[in-house]
Amino acid sequence: MNYHFQAHRQVRKNLLGVLQNTSHEDLLLIPDGFNNNMYWNIAHTVATQQLLHYYLSGNPFRIDKYWIETYKKGTLPNLNVQKSEVEDLEFLLTETSKILMKDYDGDFFSDYTPYTTSFGMDLKSIQDAIIFNNMHESLHYGYIMAQKRAILGEKY
Repeated sequence: MNYHFQAHRQVRKNLLGVLQNTSHEDLLLIPDGFNNNMYWNIAHTVATQQLLHYYLSGNPFRIDKYWIETYKKGTLPNLNVQKSEVEDLEFLLTETSKILMKDYDGDFFSDYTPYTTSFGMDLKSIQDAIIFNNMHESLHYGYIMAQKRAILGEKY
């Protein structure tokens, strides 16, 4: 699983770079042809990771439920995000990845409720969930790159 954790850290590093190197206004802008923004996509990855790993294994979330309820699948982007919330998300991107690795090594995920994702993947174990989550986060990183290009055009 070391490779999968390395991949997770890299995706999170890429997402963190977007948060830190994109203006607050651009993070919240919904480009034409999209129904969300870069900020929502990043927060959504954190919320989904908690659901796929912690909720489905019967464990408590490692983040405040606010993030889950506000950014889970089916939610709409919040256009009134304060800069302090962006800073909180920066912290969560890094910390939830570290905590996941510690929890995995500590055998925290002994039970797992099987789940079929809307993508059509069957998750039967925490290992399946970790691998799928990397794919999910990478998919949203791709959306973010498309949104950034739509906003910044050829400058990006």
